[in-house]
Amino acid sequence: MRVAIVGASGAVGQEFLRILAQRDFPIDDLLLFGSKRSAGRKYSFKGKEYTVKELQHNDDFKGVDIAFTSAGGGTSAEFAETITKYGAVMIDNSSQFRMDDDVPLVVPEINPEDALKRPRGIIANPNCTTIMMVVVLNPIDKLSHIKKIHVSSYQSASGAGAAAMKELEQQYKEMVEDGKVSTINKFPHQLAYNVIPQIDKMTPNDYTKEEMKMYNETRKIMHSDVRTSATCVRVSSLRSHSESVWFETERPLSVEEIREALKAAPGVTLVDDPQNYVYPMPLDSAGKDDVFVGRIRKDLADDNSNTLWLTGDQIRKGAALNAVQIAEYLIKVGDVK
Repeated sequence: MRVAIVGASGAVGQEFLRILAQRDFPIDDLLLFGSKRSAGRKYSFKGKEYTVKELQHNDDFKGVDIAFTSAGGGTSAEFAETITKYGAVMIDNSSQFRMDDDVPLVVPEINPEDALKRPRGIIANPNCTTIMMVVVLNPIDKLSHIKKIHVSSYQSASGAGAAAMKELEQQYKEMVEDGKVSTINKFPHQLAYNVIPQIDKMTPNDYTKEEMKMYNETRKIMHSDVRTSATCVRVSSLRSHSESVWFETERPLSVEEIREALKAAPGVTLVDDPQNYVYPMPLDSAGKDDVFVGRIRKDLADDNSNTLWLTGDQIRKGAALNAVQIAEYLIKVGDVK
């Protein structure tokens, strides 16, 4: 098994290395790629040192079975043909191909079979907030079809990458030492001691691209006509995203039905004892594989609706882990050998 990681020096690329080692993914040969700036960096994997090569239009991907790409949409678009032309399966973490009809958008707990139909050799990894939400809502949808979703996200600095995490830490340092923030590069406004009700660029309907991803990707993954209205907010936590989710089903569902479905759901950990102040928080889910869910309640404004709270590590399940699970599925069914 020859595996490549494109964007190896980034936050998700580094998480790929950790997860592949932790899950003992079958690798005989590992190739690391990055930008010209990252080329030459060395990283250890299972006791062996690997050097990052500059990503170029050449034959470096000849013989590669699986390529995990997380270097941005522009890079994915430019190099997709180079990566896949010798038969490598490209599992792409960018938003570049997610809504293309000939590229499957896959969450293994929900629609793994979609990964087997990939005429361009590309499988898209969904947006982090979408992944975490559908992992929780899919088992509920099996009880009764979900018609509508309203969701507010509380997304940590890590969603904008390693440099954004460092910027948040720098901002808190500046506040303590100088009483004001002077470093604002990765976000449109100061994030320390603040929340920013905008993630990604605004679209003409005044929803952001992040919010529209949740609408469109949820329908594609779940093969559903569900309609999602999202408000995505950047908060000043360092790692792990959270979401407050309201959903309307065709028939009323009891809290007990939902809890039982989530207890049995793959990739989900139920943490729900609110009377004793037990519910999931970003500090609890950081570094964990599962999506944690709690605060499950009947909606007071609609008999066919319920609400819940979830949190998950968006660098793991929201990005690298989901991609690795796709690859594991392909190996399991013999689609990649």
